[in-house]
Amino acid sequence: MDVREWASGIRLSAFSVIMLSLVVLGAWVLVPTLGTFIDQRQKIAALEQSVQVSEDEIAALTAERERWEDPAYITTQARERLYYVKPGEVVYLIDNDLDPSTLPREQDPVSDTLEEKPADWMPQLLRTLVSAGLSDTAAAPG
Repeated sequence: MDVREWASGIRLSAFSVIMLSLVVLGAWVLVPTLGTFIDQRQKIAALEQSVQVSEDEIAALTAERERWEDPAYITTQARERLYYVKPGEVVYLIDNDLDPSTLPREQDPVSDTLEEKPADWMPQLLRTLVSAGLSDTAAAPG
């Protein structure tokens, strides 16, 4: 009964009803507009970032083009990439310049005894092909 007494004590004038309806109408109109504004600001920020990335790429490509206009850079690139040499120069290409720790270890000596292997090699071959085809990464040697 407390709520009924409280509700009956509220008196609204016509002006109060009109003002309350205007506030509700204003909120109803502005909320979607505010959402659109926020969405547009996010799109603008994404496009500005895209423009900045493009400008950085343009600057990098411009610097690359300027490097290629330098004859010394062209000579260096021809020597490194295409192995060009000047007349009279001797070039030594090192064939095996790997770190010794990355080289495969030496093979174990071959034994003098014979070992009998199963004669049914086809299932083993099939298992090997299937496991090689379905593996995600290659096995490291050694």
